[in-house]
Amino acid sequence: MKIQELQEEVDQWITTIGVRYFNEMTNMAILTEEVGELARIMSRTYGEQSFKKEVTEEEKKEMLADEMADVLWVLTCLANQTGVDLEKAVKNNILKKTNRDFDRHKNNSKLL
Repeated sequence: MKIQELQEEVDQWITTIGVRYFNEMTNMAILTEEVGELARIMSRTYGEQSFKKEVTEEEKKEMLADEMADVLWVLTCLANQTGVDLEKAVKNNILKKTNRDFDRHKNNSKLL
């Protein structure tokens, strides 16, 4: 799925099943909440925290995927609400990073 298709599909879902978008500030708070939920799973999967109950590797993978999708969903809602073309924004961001960091990481002794 292309990013533009994602934006269209989210908009279609919001305007039919979801009734309407939450306002931008509510969605910003929801995005923060979803990032926190992703951080919780990351800290338990890759960090030093532990899960409250036994979790299989497959369950960890499913939880990570679900939380990442939640973050992408709300970010897409915010883009739709604010008129941001995420596909264009990502392409521009990659170009910016490429121009800015072309040799930066290759010359970073910490990464070698």
